[in-house]
Amino acid sequence: MSHPVPERVMLFPNREVGIAWSDGREDYLSSRALRIACPCAECVDEITGERRLDPERVPEDLRIDRWETVGRYALRFHFSDGHDAGIFTFESLRAQAG
Repeated sequence: MSHPVPERVMLFPNREVGIAWSDGREDYLSSRALRIACPCAECVDEITGERRLDPERVPEDLRIDRWETVGRYALRFHFSDGHDAGIFTFESLRAQAG
């Protein structure tokens, strides 16, 4: 059985990102919540796994300006604060959405 993949990614004016999956599920995630959960080495210590990013420093009005696919397994978001290093696997995006 194949894993669900995004069929459509939508950026909304309310700073949410919507993902329509190949299995019919639709998820809506806050741009700010995604930025806080960024898995990159700048945001998470690679050795200890400790989060380095202080959520208080992430603006409430943060938005995603654009996105791109990474291979056949992930998305990369370009945030309005200039951050674009995180690679969000499809599996992690579905888990974050609940």
